[in-house]
Amino acid sequence: MALKFANRMDKIRASEIRELLKLTVRPEVISFAGGLPAPELFPIEEMKKVSQKVLEENGEQALQYSPTEGFPPLREKIAKRMEQAGVKTTAENILITNGSQQGLDFSGKIFLNPGDVVVVESPSYLGAINAFKAYECKFLEIPTDDDGMIMEELEKALETTENVKMIYVIPDFQNPSGRTWSFERRKKLVEIANKFNLPIIEDNPYGELRFEGEKIPSIKSFDTEGRVIYLGTFSKTFCPGLRIGWVCAEEEVLNKYILVKQGADLQSNSMSQRELDAFLEVYDLDKHIEKIKKLYKNRRDLMLKTMKEHFPPEVKYTHPEGGLFTWAELPEHINTRELMKKALERNVAFVPGGSFFPNGGHENTMRINYSNMSEDKIVEGIKILAEVIKEALNK
Repeated sequence: MALKFANRMDKIRASEIRELLKLTVRPEVISFAGGLPAPELFPIEEMKKVSQKVLEENGEQALQYSPTEGFPPLREKIAKRMEQAGVKTTAENILITNGSQQGLDFSGKIFLNPGDVVVVESPSYLGAINAFKAYECKFLEIPTDDDGMIMEELEKALETTENVKMIYVIPDFQNPSGRTWSFERRKKLVEIANKFNLPIIEDNPYGELRFEGEKIPSIKSFDTEGRVIYLGTFSKTFCPGLRIGWVCAEEEVLNKYILVKQGADLQSNSMSQRELDAFLEVYDLDKHIEKIKKLYKNRRDLMLKTMKEHFPPEVKYTHPEGGLFTWAELPEHINTRELMKKALERNVAFVPGGSFFPNGGHENTMRINYSNMSEDKIVEGIKILAEVIKEALNK
């Protein structure tokens, strides 16, 4: 069968992370690959109660179509929670999406024509790279350090690059590096975006998962011209299976997202929205997040301690103040895609870092997740990974 597909399909590849996760469902595999939350913290008993409550009290509405924008009481609660990120907004500026990944896809659909340029951190989130690639764009990678994207490099690149359409960033506990932007760079980014008249897509799935250090206001909190589009989600702080995320933007911009969502899927799951809203009514989400933070901090500390004890000194890695990942850099002659094959032979998985650089290179890097595996598996897996690295270095 020789069907003719759209040209854009030539640019779409399977997500390396999703393909890796297929391998790691085997119970014997110690997986540091995905960005999966710890399943033992899912509020299963509470969700049983709220599901029953929703069906008993509003079953007909919960199982019916609902507005594209989302369930109004939930949007109001999200707007209220946005204050924690330093953003004063209203329910009218909130659109419920199927996870923040849908917000990424919509951003590409709204802003990008073939050949347009997206500015990203180097490295950047693979899921966003794949979402934007579908719209046949190019990527402009801006160097980063421990304080985030380097603003001097950004300004210099924007002055010499044509057809830049948007800037995409993850300022809190960045995926994949685990780094967090400084206050000064967040503020400066908005100033530069104002100067060059560019929208900023601020992706913030991890912002509430801070273990240490000072909380820093979101980039959206510095927005003076309505050009920052904030993507949030409950996937990392609650239950990813519900697929509840949101877009927060000014009315003119949000209306574009609403139109695109109407054409994509009409609305997000009515039942899931009402279940989440009922949970927020009855239970304390912040208390639940504190449990998550405590567990993840312990696992991060244990992972970094084990890495310090067993990784060879040639390996450098980040110390994230929150989130789900640490990022490791090996000597340049080590290819982590080859290293991954060796690690998988010993039932340990991670994500090779090259996939997080849309223009290629940096094959000596890796992303390592600490949120999903138990403490004993973290120790065992890091020890095995250290042995695999040492073997590669000694060749």
